[in-house]
Amino acid sequence: MLATDAPPSSFLRVPARAGAGRMRSRGDRVFRLLTLAAALVLPALVAAIGVQLWEASRLARERFGVGFLWHETWNPVASQFGALPFLYGTVVSSAIALALAGPAGVVVAIYLAEMAPSWISRPLGTLVELLAAVPSVVYGLWGVFVLIPWLRAWVEVPVSLHLSRVPLLAGPVYGPGLLAAGVVLAIMILPTVAAISREVLLAIPGSQRDAALALGVTRWEVIRHILLPAARRGIAGALGLGIGRALGETMAATMVIGNTARISASLLAPGYSLPSVIANEFTEASTPLYLSALVELGLLLFGVTLAVNVLARMLVRGAVR
Repeated sequence: MLATDAPPSSFLRVPARAGAGRMRSRGDRVFRLLTLAAALVLPALVAAIGVQLWEASRLARERFGVGFLWHETWNPVASQFGALPFLYGTVVSSAIALALAGPAGVVVAIYLAEMAPSWISRPLGTLVELLAAVPSVVYGLWGVFVLIPWLRAWVEVPVSLHLSRVPLLAGPVYGPGLLAAGVVLAIMILPTVAAISREVLLAIPGSQRDAALALGVTRWEVIRHILLPAARRGIAGALGLGIGRALGETMAATMVIGNTARISASLLAPGYSLPSVIANEFTEASTPLYLSALVELGLLLFGVTLAVNVLARMLVRGAVR
Protein backbone atom coordinates (compact mmCIF):
# COMPACT_ATOMS: atom_id res chain seq x y z
CA MET A 1 0.00 0.00 0.00
CA LEU A 2 1.29 3.41 -0.94
CA ALA A 3 1.74 6.16 1.63
CA THR A 4 -1.09 8.01 -0.04
CA ASP A 5 -3.35 4.97 0.21
CA ALA A 6 -3.86 5.25 3.98
CA PRO A 7 -7.33 4.46 5.25
CA PRO A 8 -9.70 7.42 5.53
CA SER A 9 -10.02 6.99 9.30
CA SER A 10 -6.36 7.98 9.76
CA PHE A 11 -7.06 11.35 8.18
CA LEU A 12 -10.02 11.92 10.46
CA ARG A 13 -8.00 11.45 13.68
CA VAL A 14 -5.64 14.36 13.07
CA PRO A 15 -8.23 17.13 13.22
CA ALA A 16 -9.81 15.43 16.24
CA ARG A 17 -6.50 15.43 18.14
CA ALA A 18 -5.77 19.02 17.16
CA GLY A 19 -9.26 20.05 18.27
CA ALA A 20 -8.81 18.31 21.62
CA GLY A 21 -5.49 20.08 22.08
CA ARG A 22 -7.08 23.43 21.35
CA MET A 23 -9.87 22.68 23.82
CA ARG A 24 -7.35 21.72 26.50
CA SER A 25 -5.35 24.86 25.82
CA ARG A 26 -8.50 26.98 26.00
CA GLY A 27 -9.52 25.24 29.22
CA ASP A 28 -6.09 25.89 30.74
CA ARG A 29 -6.35 29.58 29.91
CA VAL A 30 -9.82 29.82 31.43
CA PHE A 31 -8.70 27.98 34.55
CA ARG A 32 -5.63 30.23 34.83
CA LEU A 33 -7.78 33.34 34.57
CA LEU A 34 -10.21 32.03 37.19
CA THR A 35 -7.45 31.24 39.65
CA LEU A 36 -5.84 34.62 38.99
CA ALA A 37 -9.14 36.37 39.67
CA ALA A 38 -9.58 34.39 42.89
CA ALA A 39 -6.04 35.26 43.97
CA LEU A 40 -6.64 38.97 43.30
CA VAL A 41 -9.80 39.08 45.42
CA LEU A 42 -7.95 39.36 48.73
CA PRO A 43 -5.56 42.16 47.69
CA ALA A 44 -8.54 43.98 46.19
CA LEU A 45 -10.45 43.53 49.44
CA VAL A 46 -7.55 44.90 51.48
CA ALA A 47 -7.25 47.86 49.14
CA ALA A 48 -11.01 48.49 49.34
CA ILE A 49 -10.87 48.48 53.14
CA GLY A 50 -8.00 50.96 53.11
CA VAL A 51 -9.78 53.25 50.64
CA GLN A 52 -13.00 53.17 52.63
CA LEU A 53 -11.20 53.97 55.90
CA TRP A 54 -9.36 56.81 54.18
CA GLU A 55 -12.55 58.32 52.80
CA ALA A 56 -14.54 57.89 56.02
CA SER A 57 -11.80 59.59 58.09
CA ARG A 58 -11.57 62.63 55.79
CA LEU A 59 -13.46 64.95 58.18
CA ALA A 60 -11.14 64.23 61.12
CA ARG A 61 -8.03 64.48 58.96
CA GLU A 62 -9.08 67.84 57.60
CA ARG A 63 -9.97 69.10 61.08
CA PHE A 64 -6.93 67.92 63.08
CA GLY A 65 -4.29 67.10 60.48
CA VAL A 66 -1.12 65.28 61.54
CA GLY A 67 -1.53 66.68 65.05
CA PHE A 68 -4.18 64.02 65.61
CA LEU A 69 -1.34 61.59 66.29
CA TRP A 70 0.20 63.44 69.25
CA HIS A 71 -2.74 65.27 70.84
CA GLU A 72 -3.60 63.81 74.26
CA THR A 73 -7.15 65.13 74.65
CA TRP A 74 -10.06 62.83 73.82
CA ASN A 75 -13.23 64.72 74.67
CA PRO A 76 -16.24 63.97 72.46
CA VAL A 77 -18.35 66.61 74.21
CA ALA A 78 -15.91 69.37 73.23
CA SER A 79 -15.16 67.75 69.83
CA GLN A 80 -11.49 67.40 70.77
CA PHE A 81 -9.87 64.18 69.60
CA GLY A 82 -6.28 62.99 69.90
CA ALA A 83 -4.86 59.52 69.35
CA LEU A 84 -1.77 59.68 71.57
CA PRO A 85 -3.24 57.97 74.70
CA PHE A 86 -4.46 55.07 72.59
CA LEU A 87 -1.21 54.79 70.67
CA TYR A 88 0.65 54.76 73.96
CA GLY A 89 -1.57 52.08 75.48
CA THR A 90 -1.34 49.91 72.38
CA VAL A 91 2.44 50.17 72.12
CA VAL A 92 3.11 49.62 75.83
CA SER A 93 0.78 46.63 76.24
CA SER A 94 2.14 45.05 73.06
CA ALA A 95 5.72 45.67 74.19
CA ILE A 96 5.02 43.94 77.51
CA ALA A 97 3.48 41.03 75.63
CA LEU A 98 6.48 40.75 73.32
CA ALA A 99 8.95 40.97 76.22
CA LEU A 100 7.18 38.09 78.00
CA ALA A 101 6.13 35.88 75.09
CA GLY A 102 9.23 36.36 72.92
CA PRO A 103 11.82 34.59 75.09
CA ALA A 104 9.28 32.07 76.37
CA GLY A 105 8.12 31.18 72.86
CA VAL A 106 11.67 30.73 71.58
CA VAL A 107 12.56 28.50 74.56
CA VAL A 108 9.44 26.38 73.97
CA ALA A 109 10.33 26.09 70.28
CA ILE A 110 13.90 25.02 71.08
CA TYR A 111 12.65 22.33 73.46
CA LEU A 112 10.06 20.98 71.02
CA ALA A 113 12.41 21.02 68.02
CA GLU A 114 15.72 19.97 69.56
CA MET A 115 15.36 18.54 73.06
CA ALA A 116 12.04 16.75 73.52
CA PRO A 117 11.56 13.12 72.45
CA SER A 118 8.98 12.53 69.75
CA TRP A 119 6.38 11.09 72.13
CA ILE A 120 6.41 14.39 74.04
CA SER A 121 7.12 16.80 71.19
CA ARG A 122 4.10 15.92 69.07
CA PRO A 123 1.31 16.15 71.69
CA LEU A 124 2.91 19.12 73.42
CA GLY A 125 3.34 20.93 70.12
CA THR A 126 -0.30 20.27 69.27
CA LEU A 127 -1.37 21.59 72.66
CA VAL A 128 0.64 24.77 72.17
CA GLU A 129 -0.92 25.34 68.77
CA LEU A 130 -4.42 24.72 70.17
CA LEU A 131 -3.96 27.70 72.49
CA ALA A 132 -4.23 29.92 69.42
CA ALA A 133 -7.76 28.58 68.82
CA VAL A 134 -9.09 29.74 72.19
CA PRO A 135 -11.48 32.71 71.67
CA SER A 136 -10.16 36.03 72.89
CA VAL A 137 -13.20 36.61 75.09
CA VAL A 138 -12.27 33.48 77.04
CA TYR A 139 -8.81 34.93 77.67
CA GLY A 140 -10.50 38.15 78.74
CA LEU A 141 -12.78 36.38 81.22
CA TRP A 142 -9.85 34.43 82.61
CA GLY A 143 -7.92 37.68 82.95
CA VAL A 144 -10.76 39.38 84.83
CA PHE A 145 -11.53 36.57 87.28
CA VAL A 146 -8.12 34.89 87.69
CA LEU A 147 -5.19 36.94 86.44
CA ILE A 148 -6.11 40.39 87.77
CA PRO A 149 -6.80 39.22 91.37
CA TRP A 150 -3.58 37.19 91.35
CA LEU A 151 -1.51 40.06 89.94
CA ARG A 152 -2.98 42.52 92.42
CA ALA A 153 -2.30 40.32 95.44
CA TRP A 154 1.05 38.77 94.58
CA VAL A 155 2.75 41.15 92.16
CA GLU A 156 1.37 44.68 92.04
CA VAL A 157 0.87 45.33 95.76
CA PRO A 158 4.33 44.02 96.83
CA VAL A 159 5.98 45.82 93.93
CA SER A 160 4.26 49.13 94.67
CA LEU A 161 5.26 48.88 98.35
CA HIS A 162 8.94 48.12 97.82
CA LEU A 163 9.69 49.65 94.40
CA SER A 164 7.48 52.72 94.39
CA ARG A 165 10.46 54.95 93.56
CA VAL A 166 10.76 53.32 90.14
CA PRO A 167 8.51 55.31 87.75
CA LEU A 168 7.43 52.19 85.86
CA LEU A 169 6.16 50.60 89.08
CA ALA A 170 4.91 53.63 90.99
CA GLY A 171 1.40 54.73 91.81
CA PRO A 172 -1.69 53.11 93.28
CA VAL A 173 -2.76 49.59 92.40
CA TYR A 174 -5.95 49.36 90.35
CA GLY A 175 -5.90 45.79 89.09
CA PRO A 176 -6.94 46.37 85.46
CA GLY A 177 -4.10 48.13 83.69
CA LEU A 178 -1.30 47.97 81.20
CA LEU A 179 0.51 45.14 83.00
CA ALA A 180 -2.56 42.90 83.09
CA ALA A 181 -3.24 43.59 79.42
CA GLY A 182 0.37 42.83 78.53
CA VAL A 183 0.30 39.49 80.35
CA VAL A 184 -2.95 38.41 78.69
CA LEU A 185 -1.64 39.41 75.27
CA ALA A 186 1.59 37.52 75.97
CA ILE A 187 -0.35 34.33 76.62
CA MET A 188 -2.33 34.88 73.42
CA ILE A 189 0.67 35.39 71.14
CA LEU A 190 2.84 32.68 72.73
CA PRO A 191 1.46 29.90 70.46
CA THR A 192 2.22 31.96 67.36
CA VAL A 193 5.80 32.68 68.38
CA ALA A 194 6.47 29.11 69.52
CA ALA A 195 4.90 27.35 66.52
CA ILE A 196 6.61 29.47 63.86
CA SER A 197 9.97 29.42 65.65
CA ARG A 198 9.74 25.65 65.87
CA GLU A 199 9.11 25.34 62.13
CA VAL A 200 12.04 27.63 61.40
CA LEU A 201 14.36 25.52 63.57
CA LEU A 202 13.16 22.29 61.96
CA ALA A 203 13.84 23.78 58.51
CA ILE A 204 17.59 23.99 59.26
CA PRO A 205 19.35 21.02 57.59
CA GLY A 206 20.21 18.20 59.97
CA SER A 207 23.70 17.96 58.46
CA GLN A 208 24.69 21.10 60.34
CA ARG A 209 23.75 19.50 63.66
CA ASP A 210 25.45 16.22 62.81
CA ALA A 211 28.68 17.90 61.70
CA ALA A 212 28.89 20.00 64.86
CA LEU A 213 28.16 17.04 67.15
CA ALA A 214 30.76 14.94 65.30
CA LEU A 215 33.36 17.58 66.17
CA GLY A 216 32.58 17.21 69.87
CA VAL A 217 30.36 20.27 70.28
CA THR A 218 27.77 20.04 73.03
CA ARG A 219 24.04 20.26 72.39
CA TRP A 220 23.86 23.69 74.01
CA GLU A 221 26.70 24.98 71.84
CA VAL A 222 24.96 23.66 68.71
CA ILE A 223 21.80 25.52 69.65
CA ARG A 224 23.57 28.72 70.66
CA HIS A 225 26.23 29.02 67.97
CA ILE A 226 24.65 27.27 64.97
CA LEU A 227 20.87 26.95 65.14
CA LEU A 228 19.91 30.28 66.69
CA PRO A 229 22.10 32.37 64.34
CA ALA A 230 20.77 30.42 61.35
CA ALA A 231 17.16 30.86 62.52
CA ARG A 232 17.57 34.50 63.58
CA ARG A 233 15.63 35.92 60.66
CA GLY A 234 12.75 33.47 60.99
CA ILE A 235 12.50 34.00 64.75
CA ALA A 236 12.35 37.75 64.12
CA GLY A 237 9.49 37.11 61.72
CA ALA A 238 7.70 34.98 64.34
CA LEU A 239 8.03 37.80 66.85
CA GLY A 240 6.68 40.21 64.25
CA LEU A 241 3.62 38.07 63.61
CA GLY A 242 3.06 37.82 67.36
CA ILE A 243 3.30 41.58 67.85
CA GLY A 244 0.95 42.03 64.89
CA ARG A 245 -1.71 40.01 66.67
CA ALA A 246 -1.10 41.84 69.95
CA LEU A 247 -1.53 45.21 68.24
CA GLY A 248 -4.89 44.27 66.80
CA GLU A 249 -6.34 42.31 69.72
CA THR A 250 -9.62 43.81 70.88
CA MET A 251 -11.82 41.85 73.26
CA ALA A 252 -9.29 40.47 75.73
CA ALA A 253 -7.41 43.77 75.96
CA THR A 254 -10.65 45.72 76.43
CA MET A 255 -11.64 43.57 79.40
CA VAL A 256 -8.38 43.96 81.35
CA ILE A 257 -6.65 47.20 80.30
CA GLY A 258 -8.81 49.58 82.33
CA ASN A 259 -10.11 51.75 79.44
CA THR A 260 -8.80 55.09 80.69
CA ALA A 261 -7.62 57.58 78.07
CA ARG A 262 -4.54 58.92 79.80
CA ILE A 263 -0.79 58.50 79.63
CA SER A 264 1.00 57.23 82.71
CA ALA A 265 4.59 56.12 83.16
CA SER A 266 3.51 53.35 85.53
CA LEU A 267 2.71 49.91 84.16
CA LEU A 268 0.27 49.45 87.04
CA ALA A 269 -1.97 52.28 85.81
CA PRO A 270 -4.99 51.67 83.56
CA GLY A 271 -4.76 52.57 79.90
CA TYR A 272 -6.55 52.36 76.60
CA SER A 273 -5.69 50.80 73.24
CA LEU A 274 -6.71 51.56 69.68
CA PRO A 275 -8.91 48.46 69.21
CA SER A 276 -10.52 48.95 72.62
CA VAL A 277 -11.61 52.54 72.09
CA ILE A 278 -13.05 51.70 68.67
CA ALA A 279 -15.02 48.75 70.09
CA ASN A 280 -16.26 50.69 73.12
CA GLU A 281 -17.22 53.99 71.55
CA PHE A 282 -18.20 53.25 67.96
CA THR A 283 -21.90 52.83 68.80
CA GLU A 284 -21.80 56.04 70.86
CA ALA A 285 -20.47 58.24 68.05
CA SER A 286 -23.30 60.78 67.81
CA THR A 287 -21.63 63.35 65.55
CA PRO A 288 -19.94 63.01 62.15
CA LEU A 289 -16.64 64.33 63.55
CA TYR A 290 -16.71 61.81 66.42
CA LEU A 291 -17.34 58.94 63.99
CA SER A 292 -14.65 60.19 61.62
CA ALA A 293 -12.11 60.33 64.46
CA LEU A 294 -12.85 56.73 65.39
CA VAL A 295 -12.48 55.68 61.76
CA GLU A 296 -9.13 57.49 61.63
CA LEU A 297 -8.04 55.43 64.63
CA GLY A 298 -9.07 52.35 62.66
CA LEU A 299 -7.09 53.57 59.66
CA LEU A 300 -4.03 54.04 61.84
CA LEU A 301 -4.41 50.57 63.34
CA PHE A 302 -4.99 49.06 59.89
CA GLY A 303 -1.82 50.58 58.49
CA VAL A 304 0.38 49.62 61.43
CA THR A 305 -0.79 46.00 61.66
CA LEU A 306 -0.62 45.54 57.89
CA ALA A 307 2.95 46.82 57.73
CA VAL A 308 4.07 44.70 60.70
CA ASN A 309 2.49 41.51 59.34
CA VAL A 310 3.85 41.97 55.81
CA LEU A 311 7.37 42.53 57.12
CA ALA A 312 7.13 39.56 59.49
CA ARG A 313 5.91 37.20 56.78
CA MET A 314 8.69 38.29 54.46
CA LEU A 315 11.21 37.44 57.17
CA VAL A 316 9.66 34.04 57.88
CA ARG A 317 9.41 33.15 54.19
CA GLY A 318 13.04 34.04 53.63
CA ALA A 319 14.16 31.95 56.60
CA VAL A 320 12.17 28.82 55.75
CA ARG A 321 13.32 28.61 52.12
